[in-house]
Amino acid sequence: MKALIIGAGGFVGGYLIRELNNYGYEVHATHLPSENIKDDCFRHVLDIMRKDDISNLLSEVQPDIIYHLAAQSSVALSWKKPQLTAEINIIGSINVLEAVRENENNIRLILIGSGEEYGFIRENACPIKESEPPDPANIYAVSKVCTGMIGRIYHRAYNSDIIIVRAFNHSGPEQSEMFVISDFCKQIAEIEKGLKSPEISTGNLSAKRDFTDVRDIVCAYRLLGEKGISGKTYNVGRGEAVSIEYILNTAVGLSEIPIVHSIDPDRLRASDIPLIEPDVSEILRDTGWKAEISVEKTISDTLDYWRKKI
Repeated sequence: MKALIIGAGGFVGGYLIRELNNYGYEVHATHLPSENIKDDCFRHVLDIMRKDDISNLLSEVQPDIIYHLAAQSSVALSWKKPQLTAEINIIGSINVLEAVRENENNIRLILIGSGEEYGFIRENACPIKESEPPDPANIYAVSKVCTGMIGRIYHRAYNSDIIIVRAFNHSGPEQSEMFVISDFCKQIAEIEKGLKSPEISTGNLSAKRDFTDVRDIVCAYRLLGEKGISGKTYNVGRGEAVSIEYILNTAVGLSEIPIVHSIDPDRLRASDIPLIEPDVSEILRDTGWKAEISVEKTISDTLDYWRKKI
């Protein structure tokens, strides 16, 4: 089986390369000129804003399956750069869809969306089923809803082999400090090294989110590529939300020195949803996948990563 990962220079890309390598895939991966892929694969420089370049790459590689990871994936950054978020996530994805449609081979395409798409969730709607109508609460989520809708149109209109994923929060070693678990762990590592005062800056601690280890997430992506049903949308997550306060307390509990915390207004979002928790029965039913790695282990491993890096 030959797989192409578009946007493998980001956080998830390396983990997915390793997952597919472990299961005997021939892995091709794209990255931007400014990015570097250190894992074992065939490397290709690609900008998804250039549709002809995508078409040429598909003709060269002739993949059986494409994992489309390329995206502006930060909710916080989407508030600051909404146009960039829309261009990369919507127009870039249309370019991928068009290149796949025009290719003579029957390529399976895994479109990676987000649990953020559900947005302002109705009372008593959690755990959220895939049938729940999206009501996005931020620019990033809007861009992913749009991409998923366009993907479904391509599946119906052109019989394209497309699976749409709504992946909930995932974390682990090597993730950017823009994301909450990595942010807390980096601050703790800096404090332990004496690089900052023993105080962690936080945003809203009451929000509850579903956190899954990235090593579990890429296993889900592989299994969806192998066993997922074309045209379906799948939630991918643990299925059990925890508060940001729990994440903070767990991380601080692993610290080598006492730490306090304070609210930083710059870390508060313009819109924050109290609870996001998915129903993950569809992916379990169709592929047998469920999350195995605990939130506590994810936090511990991420903290160890920052301790070594700083």
